Amino acid sequence: MSDPTIQTFCCHHRNPADGAILLMGEFGTNSYLFVCMVSSFLGIMGAHYQIFIRGRQQNTLERRVTESGNSLSSSGQKVILWLAIADFCASLGVFVRSAMWRYFQPMMIRDDDASVIFCAVTSAWTQYFYTCTWLWTFSYAMSVRSYLRTEEFSMRRYHAAVWSIGAVLTSVGLTVLYYPNADCQNVKELWTALSRVLPNYCATYLPILIVMIGNPIIYMDANKLISKMYVMNFMRITSYERRVMTRFKWKFLFINIVFYICWLPNLIGGFILWTVWGSVPENVMIVIWYAMAATNPLQAFLNAFVYRRWAKSYAESVANNETRRETSPLLEKHRSWLRRPGEGPPEGPSLILNNPSSHRTNCSCF
Repeated sequence: MSDPTIQTFCCHHRNPADGAILLMGEFGTNSYLFVCMVSSFLGIMGAHYQIFIRGRQQNTLERRVTESGNSLSSSGQKVILWLAIADFCASLGVFVRSAMWRYFQPMMIRDDDASVIFCAVTSAWTQYFYTCTWLWTFSYAMSVRSYLRTEEFSMRRYHAAVWSIGAVLTSVGLTVLYYPNADCQNVKELWTALSRVLPNYCATYLPILIVMIGNPIIYMDANKLISKMYVMNFMRITSYERRVMTRFKWKFLFINIVFYICWLPNLIGGFILWTVWGSVPENVMIVIWYAMAATNPLQAFLNAFVYRRWAKSYAESVANNETRRETSPLLEKHRSWLRRPGEGPPEGPSLILNNPSSHRTNCSCF
């Protein structure tokens, strides 16, 4: 899993009899490591499918999009690809750490420098790439919104923001936690805990909260934009358009649900640790840790199901709108214009399709 608690577990265990250290010993049990290995293996397989199998399918689609002159329609797929790459690296980090702890006992946390360094490095690797997955998840929502608003989209800016912000958050949080002697378990005063341990929790939970709060808002705005585009282009919404919009809504909903399932246990665990730790039974925290171990690496596996092309592209819906039986006289009159987006009607002023940017709504990024 990726959580500040297990990163704190990486520190030297100066006092093995301490209650918190004894409880965190659950991280080294065979059952916990087995859950981590299984879930991370599924995550690796899900990310592999998105990168190498679905990626080849998208290459064909991207070539078609490039030939049509619409470069923005493949932007969402590029974001999904890099999200899968970050997920792959993060799941790999969880798998390697768990396998080493399970089958190579000297790497299990003891009071020696080698095991502490191994735990700290693998935790930093995992934390960095999971932070990038949160940022890529937010970037996908922003790319959808930018596309629908016909705003400029630059993958270079997204790359610069995601990888650099992820590096800053991870390095600051873990440097404050481990520097200078990885002795973060020996915290006796409240101020020491707030200044040394809390920053890492903030660096971890802040991007998760941003995605949990921001993405639903962005997707609701995207749904409104999609509805507005259909009204502007067809003057009315028929049963076919309603089905397409429903698919968009369900896709956005499931993307949010998957993210909540994978990362809500982390927020619950952090809230308990910093508020009602003394009054909560130890078994409750153990259950939450197992939930993290199962759901965190599964993000890549579940993303393979929700980040796919649920609905036909907008251009396909326009073409189908021409051929299906449920047609409008206005659409019938302007068939030739529908086939040539961006051009005016052959005769008379237009009452529909007056959006000059309608030719950019071939949104295969969904």
